[in-house]
This record gives sequence, structure tokens and C-alpha cells, in this order.
Amino acid sequence: MFTQLIDPMGNLALTCLVALIPVVFLLVLLAVFRTPAWLATLLGSLLTFVLAVVVWKMPLDIGSQAYLNGSATGVWNVDWITFWGLVLFNTLSLTGLFENFRRWLIAQGSADVRVQTMLFAWAFGALLEGLVGFGYPWAVVAPILISLGISDLNAIRVAALANNAPVSYGALGAPIISLAAVTGYPLLALSGSVGTVVAVLALLPPWVLLYLVSGRQGMLSAWPLAVVGSLGYIAGQYPVAVYLGPYLPDVTGAIVCFVALLLLLKVWQPKTVLGYGGVPLASSERTWVPFAILLLVVASWTGPWSALPKVSWFSTKVSACSALATACTAAKPDVNAIFNFAPWVGGSAILASWIIVAVWLFAIGKLNGKLLGEIFRKTFQQMWGALLVGVFIFGLAYVFNFSGMASSLAKGFSTLGTAFIIVAPLLGFIGVALSGSNTSTNAMFGKFQALVGAQLGMPALLLPTFNSVGAEIGKPIAPQTASVGVSTSQFVRREGEVIRHNMGWTFILLGYLMLIAVAFYLLQPASMMLTKP
Repeated sequence: MFTQLIDPMGNLALTCLVALIPVVFLLVLLAVFRTPAWLATLLGSLLTFVLAVVVWKMPLDIGSQAYLNGSATGVWNVDWITFWGLVLFNTLSLTGLFENFRRWLIAQGSADVRVQTMLFAWAFGALLEGLVGFGYPWAVVAPILISLGISDLNAIRVAALANNAPVSYGALGAPIISLAAVTGYPLLALSGSVGTVVAVLALLPPWVLLYLVSGRQGMLSAWPLAVVGSLGYIAGQYPVAVYLGPYLPDVTGAIVCFVALLLLLKVWQPKTVLGYGGVPLASSERTWVPFAILLLVVASWTGPWSALPKVSWFSTKVSACSALATACTAAKPDVNAIFNFAPWVGGSAILASWIIVAVWLFAIGKLNGKLLGEIFRKTFQQMWGALLVGVFIFGLAYVFNFSGMASSLAKGFSTLGTAFIIVAPLLGFIGVALSGSNTSTNAMFGKFQALVGAQLGMPALLLPTFNSVGAEIGKPIAPQTASVGVSTSQFVRREGEVIRHNMGWTFILLGYLMLIAVAFYLLQPASMMLTKP
């Protein structure tokens, strides 16, 4: 049984600096040297593995297995979802259905870039995040925004920032399910605490989106869109998160937001129709069918009522004792690097959805064998880099956690005392920069956040909750997410440029979240307790 070292350098501050090397190295490669994400994550994973073996004394044999288990998890739990998600998008795009859908929404609302940004980037992006996640909303939403006259780089930034709030409930609640698994806290309690924070967080992004596409005056003259957009999403998301659990808050939030915005546009529209940058503009088919199919199949397939995701054909793991553990035995280790081959995961549900959509398109004469071949050729061309990122980044994240590097980092931060509440979102932010996945970040840092919170006497749900929401904020600079998100733009394998462009607003939102964390700790600690007083 491998037992992690808490302070291999003999100086906790120095140990934490060494543990941060992979994070800094990865971000420098991406943002400064503009290295393709697949190559940056390959080099970053190799550096992490060397540090884990040489500094943290991780055994080479079980450490290698931990890396392979992580890589396999990246392939099956992430790549399998994103590949079929992009196949579905390319199917809709090349058959013309997506353009019809865009025109339908314009007909329901307005050609104004602010209206379309709220409908597509905010509401529709939340729906895609809730069903698929893993960068898929970027890949779908950005081309729509580009068609509105927004430049590729700015369109991707708008799509990325709009995707912040829904991330914790992405892919039908996978991040919260992961957080509950590693902390041992009740799933519904964590869903409710995260939902409460997300409800506050969601008040700001719509204003930012309007500012980015139309400037200050354009934002102020369209203030009803920001108010209704944020409150509509919250009205659908918050009660479901608190009372039903983490599976469908994004889906219900997006649907209520859509309805609220379309109702608003029946009674109010901007006085001046603006294009991108605030420039004034001169004043269907059954396009919802594929999305209805996707919603029904994925929700019924992967929801809490379905036994399909629980089916496992093969599982392998290596175990260790955490450096922060109070009790750990060979029979009950507290750190596990697991690969579980569950054949009916979310990616398989999306594959099934695509098959149904493809059959429907064949039946109505919009799809044929030649076009089908073009769809797969385009998807492989767009996705090969992102698929490799899934392999390397999850191998990196698993080794980072298994070796004890994450434990050392959490222990070092815990010396900050109650000031750690400011740092807790930053850990989630760092985790998603490493893994590209809120689910993986919660798996990496969720348990340690809970342990640190217990050491500091904080409400049990507080730090794990802000770990998850902090990961939301970091998604716009996550290499794995960016690699998928740029797959439908001219920035394929140029993720570093996108990450650098997204950084400024990402840090602003991180600062906003830190203020929310302090407010909850000082003013609403009861909402983060397992047992309400």
C-alpha cells in the first residue's frame, strides 16, 4: 500500500510551489507559447509523472497504472461523449437543419445580436451543457455567433463565458455526483448548496455577455434581457437543484429561460436593432425535432430512474493512503485511481440519439451515404487533437491526485486558516485548468476540500461547493474544453490563443465568486451545513 508524502521537500511552502509546477507549465505552454493543447497536455503529463515519481516517491508500477486508468477514463467518459456530440452537430449542420433552427429563433425574437446572444449563448448553451457538457456548447454556439457577425475569437469567448454558470450540472449532474462520491456527503445536500451559489453567480454573466457583444450603451439599453435571462435560468435551475437533485437543473433552467425570453420579446424588444459592436442594422421547418430527440433519449437513458449507467463490464483500480487521511488501511484505502468500463454511459446515449436523428433524416431525404461519409471525415479532422487531450489530461489529473501532489497543495493552503475561503474557489479553478473537467476536478480536490473544512471547523458543504463552482469559472481556460470548443472554428489546434483571449474576464468572474464565498461564510453559513439549525 502506497502512502502519500505530505511534505517531500521538507518545507511545505516549497512543496506547494513544486506541486504547482504542472499547472504553471501547462498554462505557459498554452497561453504564452501557443502550443497545441494535445502536445501541451502530453508534455504536462510527462512532467507531472516525473515529479510524482522523483519528488513524491510514487511507485513506478502502480503510478503507471494510475496514469493508464486516468487515460482510459478520459477516452471513455469524455472522448466518447464529445465525439458523438460533434457527429450530431455536424449532421445537423451539413443537412442544413442548424441554419433553419437559427432562422426560427430569429423569427421568434429579433435579429438583434443581444437577443440572439441571450437565446443561443446563454439559454441554448445551458441546455447543451446540461445534456452533453465537456466543451460541446462552445462548439455548437460559437458558429452561430460567428454567423451574426462576431469574429471567431470573440464568438468563442462569449460562448465560453456564457457556459460558466451551468457547468456544475453539466452532463446530467456528473460533477455533483462525483463530488458526493469522493466526499461521502449526501447527493441532494450538495446539489442544493451548489445550486444556491450558482443562483447568485448566474446574476452577473448575462450583463457581461451583453457588454461584450454591444458595448456599454448596448448593454444598458437591453437591460430587460439580462434581468429576465438570469432570473429565468435561476427559476428553472434552483428549485430542481435543491429539491430534486443534480440531474436536470441545467435542462429545466434552460427551458424556463427560453420561455421567459420569448415571452419578454412578445411585449418588449430593443428600440434599436443592433449588430455586433453596437452597430445599428436595417430594420420552419420542425427544427426542434433533433433537440427533442436528444433531450428525451439522454434524460431517460442517464437519469436517476435508469439502471443503464450502473452496468459495468470491467473495472480496475490502484489504491493509496492519502497524506491527509486520519485512518487508512489496505482494506479501506481512501485514494483510488479507477477505470470503470460502463458500456451505457452518456456517450452511448448520445450515439443512440444520433442514430435516431440520422434515421429520421434519411427518411425525410436530407441525409445520404455520401453526406454521411463527409460528416465523419469532418468530425475526425476537427476532433483528433481534442481526443488526444482527453487521453493525456486525465492521465495527468489521476497522477496528480494519486501521487499526493493534490494533498500537499491542499495541506499547504489549509495553513491560511479561515482565509482559505478565498482560496477554495481557486483550487477548483486550478483543478479544471489541469483536467478540463468539473467532474474530474471534484474527484481531485473534493475530498481534500472537505478535510480542510473539517480541520478549520467550517460548514461541511462550504468548501466542496466552492470547489465545484470555482471549476465552473476556470472552464474558459481549460485546455480540454477549449480543444473541443474550437473544433468548429478556425482555431482548431490553436487553443492557446483562445485561452489567452478568455483569461481577463475569467479572472474577473473568479474575483466575483470569491466575494460570494466570503458572503456565504460570513452571512449564510447555515445554508452550507449538513444539518440546518
